[in-house]
Amino acid sequence: MVKAIRVHELGGPEVLKWEDVELGEPKEGEIRVKNKAIGLNFIDVYFRKGVYKTPTLPYTPGREAAGVVTAVGPGLTGRQVGDLVAYAGDPMGSYAEEQILPANKVVPVPPSIDPIVAASVILKGMTAQFLLCRCFKVEPGHTILVHAAAGGVGSILSQWANALGATVIGTVSTKEKAVQAKDDGCHHVIIYKEEDFVARVNEITSGNGVDVVYDAVGKDTFQGSLACLKPRGYMVNFGQSSGTPDPLPLSALAAKSLFLTRPSLMQYTATRDELLATAGEVFANVESGILRVRVNHTYPLSQAAQAHADLEGRKTTGSVVLIP
Repeated sequence: MVKAIRVHELGGPEVLKWEDVELGEPKEGEIRVKNKAIGLNFIDVYFRKGVYKTPTLPYTPGREAAGVVTAVGPGLTGRQVGDLVAYAGDPMGSYAEEQILPANKVVPVPPSIDPIVAASVILKGMTAQFLLCRCFKVEPGHTILVHAAAGGVGSILSQWANALGATVIGTVSTKEKAVQAKDDGCHHVIIYKEEDFVARVNEITSGNGVDVVYDAVGKDTFQGSLACLKPRGYMVNFGQSSGTPDPLPLSALAAKSLFLTRPSLMQYTATRDELLATAGEVFANVESGILRVRVNHTYPLSQAAQAHADLEGRKTTGSVVLIP
């Protein structure tokens, strides 16, 4: 038996229960991993509330972790007991002391990177990589808008985009978060509770608008984000922390020939080669110092409910990590 967080019904943070679960041995193509650190992401909240559907109830949440291989399934090569590995995405179930994972879903963690850093950066970092380098290719001279710039993904997006040579505009909710966003490479920071971000972006860009908006907030920012774009600009909506945006008529895009996409990491790391290349670039940027990973909050795994409450209450910045 191992300890894990289990969800028996959808709802608030209180539905996260600390329980014993059975864990078998790895089968062919699988490994068993003892988790050292587990990343907390807003997608975990979406599943807990039922915004995204889980195949079954009860379930164990979590889609990001780093740990040590403790057993290897029959006939498997390329992974061995003692390896430090990390994974992000599928399968769900990282809120556990140990878990069984498909070997082709994990990536090796360089020895210079602490497991807590690896667990806090792999999902958010790979998300930033595909958003900046493949979904819309950010280059020197581009001006971009990043919502929730002090959040887990926002912090990494801002740093990486700055390193790519873009002018980065970030929105945040408080003065404290504005300080962090500036430190993370935002050239302009807008405290959206104090000023109209659309008007401010218009002012910063001399009325030209931005090349791309990275928006994980959703409902509260969606229409304003579209208004911030220059003609032929890209609206990249990759989350909805404030709720699902209202339906959009195609004619709303026609006025400025805008592009709109709702991408998911899973489609951008669908092959083993894509996964290794994406994770490899993230870890290389951490090792070189391009990315400073802010693990600003750690909680015992047993207190996952408190961590969820703080994340939803906008009390966190940077990455949040659960420690088994």
